[in-house]
Amino acid sequence: MKDFLIIEDELLILRSLERLLKKSNHSVDTTTKGFEAINLIKKNDYDCIVCDLMLKDTTGFDVIEDVISFKGRNYIQNRFIIMTAYISEKVLEKAHSYGCEVLSKPFKDLNSALEIMKKGIKNEKELQE
Repeated sequence: MKDFLIIEDELLILRSLERLLKKSNHSVDTTTKGFEAINLIKKNDYDCIVCDLMLKDTTGFDVIEDVISFKGRNYIQNRFIIMTAYISEKVLEKAHSYGCEVLSKPFKDLNSALEIMKKGIKNEKELQE
């Protein structure tokens, strides 16, 4: 079982992902606001954080920068997944510079998207190789 945080302001996507991950016996916290997500991350240690790029109160990249300031860059790598309907070379480049996966919305294949999310952070042995 993994601990997930989903940060998404489109309620249909948020609730759908929450329901599907819980159905697979994962623990899931959700929020529609980036600044609320930052406070949740301060209090909890998530295995995977799925974050929309364009939130109403901030951006996914701003959330990442704030989290780096108190958890460090290593916490971000292989843990954050950015979701966006606006994939560009610039977005991909920036996400990969943080060590983040990028998922395109709407999902072409929901099962593949869920598998990427369930993969979450690599275990310590994989990180050392």
